[in-house]
Amino acid sequence: MSTPPLPGAAMAPGAFPGPQAQAAREVNTASLCRIGQETVQDIVFRTMEIFQLLRNMQLPNGVTYHTATYQDRLGKLQEHLRQLSILFRKLRLVYDKCNENCAGLDPVPIEQLIPYVEEDGSKHDDRGAASQLRFASEERREILEVNKKLKQKNQQLKQIMDQLRNLIWDINAMLAMRN
Repeated sequence: MSTPPLPGAAMAPGAFPGPQAQAAREVNTASLCRIGQETVQDIVFRTMEIFQLLRNMQLPNGVTYHTATYQDRLGKLQEHLRQLSILFRKLRLVYDKCNENCAGLDPVPIEQLIPYVEEDGSKHDDRGAASQLRFASEERREILEVNKKLKQKNQQLKQIMDQLRNLIWDINAMLAMRN
């Protein structure tokens, strides 16, 4: 696993022949981020392999085990750990280089990244805000009036239902008395 050359990493300007020199100059922050992402994926993959090796290893708990198998697995584990430390160093280099490239950039507020459309083309139109406030208060008043009328209608329906229930009760009582 080799790391691509980073610009300004103590290399002579003419150290690469032909297309490799051009590729070394084209390493920008976006490609560094891609390299960092691939490095993180490699780290996760190596870590999963380490856990797989550890799961398959037998503990020396008095049971006889094959020393050759144990030494082989131990060697693989040490190799994975060495590769993992190399990947972490590579990730640190990429991280430092990205921070160096982005040091001069001004952070953009999150609010500016959200697109929105303005009606009149001005953000701070007091007349528009006042008219919106007036419209909202009128709408609220209308909703309150409708709710009040709705409650009155519900009361009337409840009274009608109670009267019908009493009427049905009386009819059933008369029918029972007749029998």
